[in-house]
Amino acid sequence: MIKINLTSVLVDDQAKALEFYTKALGFEKKHDVPAGEARWLTVISPGGSADIELVLEPNGFPAAKVYQKALFDAGIPLTSFAVDDCQKEYERMTKLGVVFRTKPTKMGPVTIAMFEDTCGNLIQLHQV
Repeated sequence: MIKINLTSVLVDDQAKALEFYTKALGFEKKHDVPAGEARWLTVISPGGSADIELVLEPNGFPAAKVYQKALFDAGIPLTSFAVDDCQKEYERMTKLGVVFRTKPTKMGPVTIAMFEDTCGNLIQLHQV
């Protein structure tokens, strides 16, 4: 059986990303291993499966930088994270200084909001 174990978010600065993803989003660091000039750096969701990790992947490859910037400039989120209460997370994160591009917005059965992750990405929250 194939299952999701690792997925990546491109980041322009791993230290800044770790700070944001743990402090503002509430993820927990799982792995932090030197890997040449970068690190093998992963976070997990508290209370979620420890087998599903988000890699804070350095965007050192030139094409990755172009892709990341193109998505950001076009207003397209790189990924989306599920939340139980989009409005509550919006309020919590706003108090922490997170910059939102869109406030929680109902779109049929889903509520979404989009924010900047300080590392070159737009990230969407979604509540079903």
